[in-house]
Amino acid sequence: MADVKSIKQDLVFTRIFNAPVGLVWRAWADPEILMQWWGPDMFTCPSAVVDLRVGGKSILCMHAPKEFGGQDFYSTWAYTKIIPLERIELIHNLADKDGNNIDPSSIGMPADFPQDQLQVITFKDLGDSKTELTVTEYGWLPGKMMQMAKLGMEQCLAKMERALGNISTDFQLNSKH
Repeated sequence: MADVKSIKQDLVFTRIFNAPVGLVWRAWADPEILMQWWGPDMFTCPSAVVDLRVGGKSILCMHAPKEFGGQDFYSTWAYTKIIPLERIELIHNLADKDGNNIDPSSIGMPADFPQDQLQVITFKDLGDSKTELTVTEYGWLPGKMMQMAKLGMEQCLAKMERALGNISTDFQLNSKH
């Protein structure tokens, strides 16, 4: 039988944003921006408490639409390494509303939902107000949950792109006055 560690896979998402690296960084650091993009399509993020520093922890709420049960799901991001405008390393867990880690199965998640998952977000300034963002989620077991996570992050990044486009446009309009 294969060692479980040998079959785990990493999910890697890379997207180029038409926004300067500082603005893409803010999407991960500013609760107001984060609430615009965290969660897949039809899900909202009604609250985000961000403590972006090594040893800090962010607590994000993802609200499901009525057709998916209408409940709130909380995640924590515990930061282990930060290089401003370049790299964020964090440990992702599901949590209760107070930010205490919980077993995913306690809220009906499948057994293959990872706990203490390392995630690395890198930011690369491409010049000309373009940024390459790469999100790597480590240690997924192949299966339905991994596929749902893949779709969810792709949708989150599409929402982030729309949010950053709105902020960039607002910034440009405000800076002309």
